Amino acid sequence: MAKQVKDFNEGERVETDLLISSLQRGTTNSGSPYLTLVLQDSSKAIDAKLWDVKPELEKQLEVGKVYDFDLEVIRYKNNLQAKVLKVLPIPQADINMEDYVFRSPVSKDGLRTAIQEGISLIDNENVARIVSGALNYYANDVYEYPAAAKIHHNFIGGLATHTTGMLKVAAALCSIYPSVNRDYLLAGVILHDLGKIEELSSPVVTEYTKEGKLLGHISIMDARLLQIGKELNLEDSEELLLLRHMVLSHHGQYEYGSPVRPETLEAELLNLIDNIDARVNTIDKALADIKEGEFTQKIFALDNRVFYKHK
Repeated sequence: MAKQVKDFNEGERVETDLLISSLQRGTTNSGSPYLTLVLQDSSKAIDAKLWDVKPELEKQLEVGKVYDFDLEVIRYKNNLQAKVLKVLPIPQADINMEDYVFRSPVSKDGLRTAIQEGISLIDNENVARIVSGALNYYANDVYEYPAAAKIHHNFIGGLATHTTGMLKVAAALCSIYPSVNRDYLLAGVILHDLGKIEELSSPVVTEYTKEGKLLGHISIMDARLLQIGKELNLEDSEELLLLRHMVLSHHGQYEYGSPVRPETLEAELLNLIDNIDARVNTIDKALADIKEGEFTQKIFALDNRVFYKHK
């Protein structure tokens, strides 16, 4: 059995089949072309360089396809990287993509059950109908799509994993603060990122769609909620208005992409819960790659801070 990326060690040479999940072209100071790649299997991803790449080879390499790589594993800035010594195409029909993609640690059935349990806690019938309408519209994609292309929960099922994590935090806050309207907070958690299913291209090797680039998931989901509200004859209801406000404001700040800032208690909490779950996942992912007593690399999404891995 081929060695998995998680088992790579500094200084060794490895030959194995890996998926190209990212490819960027560059030129050295001397004018030589090279490629910066992200290679992965289901265990982990690794950054790689292919120096002095020949044009005929470059034309053969595509994001989303699996190739046979001969690699030298090196350490750069406290992280393992790979130097590509050789790469060969392999028949894609023989590939089982399950061996090369990241999946949620929670099963699809488990994610579906957790979200349905969240809906069952919503007492307001109109709110529950709107949430169910949105989930029915996106159907199985809710449990397949990632929550982001790169930063957090960027794996198959990541969107639903992010949602279920937030539901747990939301339920805890509702038990602590009786002034919080549980119906709106749980509904906002379930709805807030569903627009990413249209913003992102696919569950595997995710890129931004044309709609994602031009509109963004916040605007996409606001329009979708208005459509669902009209179908349910709820377009003029306060429930729909408040849920649209939560979607529109969940990034919290204008500069972070929200056209309005939170102006209900539940909208304010949604922004905070979203940040908590996303940041924990981002930091956990960075800490997983280092040893105790070391610092992570700078994390761009967290103000270029580094984080220490203690015992």
